[in-house]
Amino acid sequence: MANRILVSAEDGMDAPEWSCKVEPFLKKSLAALGLDGREISVLFCGDDFIRILNKDYRNVDAPTDVLSFESGEKYSDEEGEWLNMGDIVISLPMLSQNARYFSTSENAELKRLLLHGALHLNGMDHGDEHIEAGKPPECEMLCLQEKILSELEEEEIVPNSISAS
Repeated sequence: MANRILVSAEDGMDAPEWSCKVEPFLKKSLAALGLDGREISVLFCGDDFIRILNKDYRNVDAPTDVLSFESGEKYSDEEGEWLNMGDIVISLPMLSQNARYFSTSENAELKRLLLHGALHLNGMDHGDEHIEAGKPPECEMLCLQEKILSELEEEEIVPNSISAS
């Protein structure tokens, strides 16, 4: 079987032209995790939208880069049995801001956010540890994230993405 990835944008916002490349990247990421028969939805949005979600679900009244909402629902269709892992929500303005902060390309940062969200949907957590510029991660989730990102380094989602160094 395969995995399903559904990509959309906040109402009133056009999906980025490169959003069609999110599905193949996430499928490769799930394959690297040994996951099959999974479904994930990805929503791109602005800071106001993600700020409201962050306030409602995490009690933090500020925009953030990525949020994950686990589902865990199983369903069947003509193709087989599926596990809806849940939803990943990514703020496009925060994506750009993070790329500048980490002195990396938007392509590399988007891949990090997508994989980070998928790992959360797979039940992993990093506690209070976060990726910091120039400091290698210590926890299992972030170490796995960086390992898979290095394996998928050549994957391109955002074309001609320039490093913000």
